[in-house]
Amino acid sequence: MTRTDPAALLRLLAWLSPAFPTGGFAYSHGVEWAVEAGCVRDQATLREWLVDLLAHGSGRNDAILLRHAHRGAAVAELARATQPTRERLLETASQGRAFALATRAWDGALPDDLTYPVAVGVLAGRHNVFEDDAALGYTQALVANVISAAVRLVPLGQSTGLAVLASLEAEIVATVDATRDATLDDLGGACLRADLFSALHETQYTRLFRS
Repeated sequence: MTRTDPAALLRLLAWLSPAFPTGGFAYSHGVEWAVEAGCVRDQATLREWLVDLLAHGSGRNDAILLRHAHRGAAVAELARATQPTRERLLETASQGRAFALATRAWDGALPDDLTYPVAVGVLAGRHNVFEDDAALGYTQALVANVISAAVRLVPLGQSTGLAVLASLEAEIVATVDATRDATLDDLGGACLRADLFSALHETQYTRLFRS
């Protein structure tokens, strides 16, 4: 199987690093309301929440969009239209814009109206990053960012957060594998609480995150 060459892999690692300036630290992906509601309250419930996101929600959808963007499909408008709430659109559009700006150091020259997974997919394709590697890296980064928000909100210790991340390796790989042959008609999900909580977060009385 073709794999990403070392130079391109280094770029992918840089682009998806927690230190890369996409502003991901400002977004909780709806988890802030889930913590408020008591649905995410400890290691076990955080893991359950993320398993569902990967298999039936934004983790799966983002991987599909990234893959098709990597292949050169025009999915920018579709990616925006499939966001379930205003805050989720804000999250993915803002991070996509920040990603496009930051990757100019690698001659990215990306449009600034791409959602985050689409921007990653487009640039990874241009730089010959293997599609599976790009999808795997992005999905892991999405999970890590939600865990980081939960660590601060519940709160959980760093070691607990890392334990959740380590325990989800098989699920992350399964999501990437399951989306390899997915078409754009396969977009959709069943994470109703995640979508509802994202909408409710807009009026949450005390907020640390923008989503």
